[in-house]
Amino acid sequence: MASIRFNARKVVCIGRNYAEHIKELNNARPSKPFFFLKPPSSILPPASGPVLRPAGVNLHYEVELALIMGKSLRDLDEKDEKGALDAIDGYAVSIDMTARNVQDEAKRKGLPWSIAKGFDTFLPMSGYIPKNRVPDPYAVELWLSVDDKVRQKDSTGLMLFRIPRILAEVSQCMTLEKGDVVLTGTPKGVGSVAVGSTMRAGLRVDGEEVEEGRIEVEVKEKGGLYENEET
Repeated sequence: MASIRFNARKVVCIGRNYAEHIKELNNARPSKPFFFLKPPSSILPPASGPVLRPAGVNLHYEVELALIMGKSLRDLDEKDEKGALDAIDGYAVSIDMTARNVQDEAKRKGLPWSIAKGFDTFLPMSGYIPKNRVPDPYAVELWLSVDDKVRQKDSTGLMLFRIPRILAEVSQCMTLEKGDVVLTGTPKGVGSVAVGSTMRAGLRVDGEEVEEGRIEVEVKEKGGLYENEET
């Protein structure tokens, strides 16, 4: 699993790809996929310690299906479904941690919000899921719980933009390279998580849990010198 972190030159994250999630955050529905980046240093492999909450941060969770790229992809045609799926080496479950108050302030002021997504430990990931364990990436149930209370549970079939369109949009802008990670968006149910809580997440195929996709991670205080202040 550590190889996912060290092989990823970038983590590309698709925003607003589930309609109900767009509504819960009162965001506008996009007419095409849009994306942002998280640094590979934010990846937290399994059993690598807790998610660390920086001081002054309202910490939110967002469970997502991650694509692990198996080869370079550039200028993909969105109609090339075979080319898109052939470029994927495997999958993982991920939790896109977000400093929501930092992000909200940045949005209000028209500023970039990389800091809201990029702290160390802000991307817990499961183990690598072989491609044959997910025969249909649109028939996956993603779930996430906080302290054993289920907060997110939905099908990837609800994606607004499917994988070929996602990879086309990204690869027409920047080359996707072998080892890169692409997060495909989060379903409804995002919310805050407190220090001392434990998050669990995973995915099911045909109602069966995929063991390689399990995440279990605690949340602790970050410590250190950072403390969020208004920009």
